[in-house]
Amino acid sequence: MNVSRRSFLLTSGLLGLAGTGALTACGSSGSAGGGGGDGEELAFWIWSGAISEKVVDDVAASVASTVEITPSIIGGDFKQRLTTTLSSGQSVPDITGVKGEDMPSFLAQAEAFLDLNDLGAEDIASSFAAAKYAAATTADGKQIGLPIDLGPTATYYREDQWAQAGLPTDPAAAGQLVATWDGWFQAAKTVKAATGAASIRNSTDVFAVALAQQPETFVTKAGAWAGDGDAVRGAWDLAVRSHTDGVSAALFDATGYNQALAAGTVGGHVGPAWFGLDIASGAPDTSGKWRVTGTPAGPANIGGSFLALTTACRNPQAAFDYIKTLLTPENAAISFTDASVFPATTAAYSLPALTAGQDFYGGQATIDVFGPAAEQLPTVYDDPNNAAIAAPYYTELSNVEGGKDPAAAWTDAVAAAKQVADRAGVQ
Repeated sequence: MNVSRRSFLLTSGLLGLAGTGALTACGSSGSAGGGGGDGEELAFWIWSGAISEKVVDDVAASVASTVEITPSIIGGDFKQRLTTTLSSGQSVPDITGVKGEDMPSFLAQAEAFLDLNDLGAEDIASSFAAAKYAAATTADGKQIGLPIDLGPTATYYREDQWAQAGLPTDPAAAGQLVATWDGWFQAAKTVKAATGAASIRNSTDVFAVALAQQPETFVTKAGAWAGDGDAVRGAWDLAVRSHTDGVSAALFDATGYNQALAAGTVGGHVGPAWFGLDIASGAPDTSGKWRVTGTPAGPANIGGSFLALTTACRNPQAAFDYIKTLLTPENAAISFTDASVFPATTAAYSLPALTAGQDFYGGQATIDVFGPAAEQLPTVYDDPNNAAIAAPYYTELSNVEGGKDPAAAWTDAVAAAKQVADRAGVQ
């Protein structure tokens, strides 16, 4: 099985989740406007794998006597489909998913969505990981989405390789060793010397995590250019170090990465909870050998998504009650089991579906790592232009691993990114 598309997009700095299928129902056929009323039919747009289909259908069935909810799996570019529909005001869904990487763009179009605070969101805000909830809050306090899931990060490592290298293999002790990026690099070099194995797929994985630990990156909250600032340069230097220290495998293709995992020539990773599925699917015969522990320099988030109500919603209170029920701890746990969606609903972390030991990790209950990380995530400002601005840095890091001088690559990355920022009006 190939590495998932979201892993490919992470490597590209453009995280996304693929959706398949076709539109089966539409919402309002008029302009998005009032958002009032007690309509008996609601259209729900989502992409494949965003949430458990069983939960979606079961909760819809439970309210069928009051309102008919018709879910539609939207294929292709979900953001583009939703943006086009909102702009036209035709066939606008009442309820929609919003991918995490798209939320900054939709925050800039907040007038197209209902403020969920008017429907009771403030009463359940504490149910969710605080940083992820805040990612759907506008500057003036409007809440346009409830978080479905998130991607708290961790350090993945092969227990057998760490033992061979003479390093502590217990997750708690390993966590102390890699509590800083310097500690992680030292451990990775020790493993490389003892086993020949790399500890990261490629340098862009380090870059992504280090960026996600920063409160601001390419554009500040004030709207200023910061692509050559300390936050971005610090993440870049760590990424380049993974190459110069020889602990990156410099693999950018799914097939090569899976082969390296299976062969044991890659025995580690630093990345989000969902990435463990890619490791498990790419190298199933390594089951039992992997462990996870904390992220160097503290937790970060990569990925996740939201549920929102458009201003065309024909029955806002019924729609809000529906999405709220989709995200209860019990239903979030079902989505974790059925769709491998790591819940943003923190009370789910104490339920058996998440607390059980996992065979792939030698019986380790990985929630002991990912749960605290999710609850301690930093609040990060993600500007709508960040994804486009970031792309040249990812390109140049791959060039560095192909032999380009890091200093020249940095200069070229900044120059290209500044052009993107200038075209977007970032000063």
